[in-house]
Amino acid sequence: MSDIKVTVQNLIKKHNTSDPFTIAEQNGILLSYEALGNILGYFSSYKRVNFIHINNKLNEHGQRFVCAHELGHALLHPKTNTSFLKRKTLFSIDRMEVEANTFAVELLLPDEKIKEYSNEHLTLYQIGEMHGVPREIVSLKTVESFF
Repeated sequence: MSDIKVTVQNLIKKHNTSDPFTIAEQNGILLSYEALGNILGYFSSYKRVNFIHINNKLNEHGQRFVCAHELGHALLHPKTNTSFLKRKTLFSIDRMEVEANTFAVELLLPDEKIKEYSNEHLTLYQIGEMHGVPREIVSLKTVESFF
């Protein structure tokens, strides 16, 4: 089991939720919805205040994913102001981006949520789509044999 998966599982247990907005709020991270053009979102820190900036033009699923991704940066890479997450680079080979994407996938698709669909004959991609996880990164999910 990956370290990121364990980190996310502990986070869900601590906060009693997998909702990235709630977890951000409970960690004192301010959310800012802004007109960001083609930028989906980014994490920044200024004078020990952490911010997640989210494009206000995204739909609910998009904002949820971006929040989860940027929360990954906030918790995994707290000393680094991340580069902008852009539409065409969701699956970056950059280590920090892959880690933030993995964090987001594990947060939005925890094992318990996947188990709920065990009798539905759905693929992981279909479950991911229902929960706002971009198809390009669903494969980052570490899945035990549930199906």
